[in-house]
Amino acid sequence: MRGLERLRSLLRVAGSFIHSRWWLRFSDRRSLEAWQMRQLQRFLRETAPKAPRMRAFREQPLAHWPEMDKALLMSEFSACNSQGIELQPALDVALQAEQSRDFSPQLGELTVGLSSGTSGHRGVFLVGREERERWAGTLLARTLPTRLLGHLLPWRPPLRIAFFLRANSRLYTTLSSRRIDFAFHDLLLGLDAALGELERQQPHILVAPATVLRGLAEAHLAGRLRIAPEHLVSVAEVLEEEDAQRIEQAFGRRPAQIYQASEGFLGYSCERGNLHLNETHLLIEPEWLDEQRLRFQPLITDFSRTTQIIVRYRLNDILQLAPEPCPCGRAERTLTAIEGRADEVLWLPALDGSGLRPLYPDLLRRAIATAATQLEQWRICQDGMDWHLQLQAGEQVATEAALREALATFFQQQQVQPATLHVSAWLPDAPGAKRRRLLLKRQPEGTPCTY
Repeated sequence: MRGLERLRSLLRVAGSFIHSRWWLRFSDRRSLEAWQMRQLQRFLRETAPKAPRMRAFREQPLAHWPEMDKALLMSEFSACNSQGIELQPALDVALQAEQSRDFSPQLGELTVGLSSGTSGHRGVFLVGREERERWAGTLLARTLPTRLLGHLLPWRPPLRIAFFLRANSRLYTTLSSRRIDFAFHDLLLGLDAALGELERQQPHILVAPATVLRGLAEAHLAGRLRIAPEHLVSVAEVLEEEDAQRIEQAFGRRPAQIYQASEGFLGYSCERGNLHLNETHLLIEPEWLDEQRLRFQPLITDFSRTTQIIVRYRLNDILQLAPEPCPCGRAERTLTAIEGRADEVLWLPALDGSGLRPLYPDLLRRAIATAATQLEQWRICQDGMDWHLQLQAGEQVATEAALREALATFFQQQQVQPATLHVSAWLPDAPGAKRRRLLLKRQPEGTPCTY
């Protein structure tokens, strides 16, 4: 029986791979939207009402369904999943895995995971067995370069994947098979602990947060790591341009990106290197943040999920839409950047007295990156009109002076009152923590937001 179930599992992964890679590829936006509407109507009629919170909205159009966020999903956990799973048993399994670093236990056949909590709320997510297998096939279909497809054939050496993250999950190890040599590296153990195993495995694909890829690139350039991955994928963090350049310098390849969260598989890089939203499996309603309708916060409805129901879920991310379609021909919308989270937007009073003006992460990162070439690490924490900068640089005094000048120019360009800058030495993050460049502790007082 176990052998038969294993075969069924492999067939589901393979079926999802073939369907996502070759069938679900739309070059016409109207055809894509027609597909979305068919899937959405089925999902809202048959799947979403299995969660008690959703039943009252079965016959209503999507616009009438209530919005969700992580806080609501956790406070009404059992009402938002189709299996009636209470939060505490799921949380117990997730926390036990975090503490023991053994991520194999499940809740019945459900995979339980714990998000990292960078939005301020740690979240628990549930994924059923068949969902997990479909996800694995879809992820491979969307991210595996054509040049590596041959490793999935039985007469070729297996595809070798090295995967770095704060926590493992059966969601990821579903990829492991006779055709895929999947190795998980625990970030809490530090990078040095992984170097020997990486050299032994010699991975074809290296998947890690941007800061970890940068650290591996530095180890490679220093002669401490001898690997030659054919594909690099950045996950879990914003991939900044200076990191991408350094990684490409070390390994000769520019990293692709996967936009994945506990809320689902949200986006991927195409063969042209551009980031697309995964709109064949999601409906994304943009909430525009600017008059140009380029920056937005997404409301996500994931019609591929059947256990934890995601309908009109407000992500805390700020996404920047590309002004032109991607040359690859895909109809899925293209992103210029995942700028960061909404709580990474810093605010200062406008000079014209109209209220607080948002300073978007992408603009700040670019201003800082172009100002100080010797800057190695930095972080800004806003506390009212005070900005606390932590810096690490080869030329600390010169870098601080350059940054002060660049930020003064930036404030002037944005037509905002300048913040008071307080500079201190860099304090490194805890092992496994996601990098957060911008932190908003408190907005300036006395003026309303114009967001």
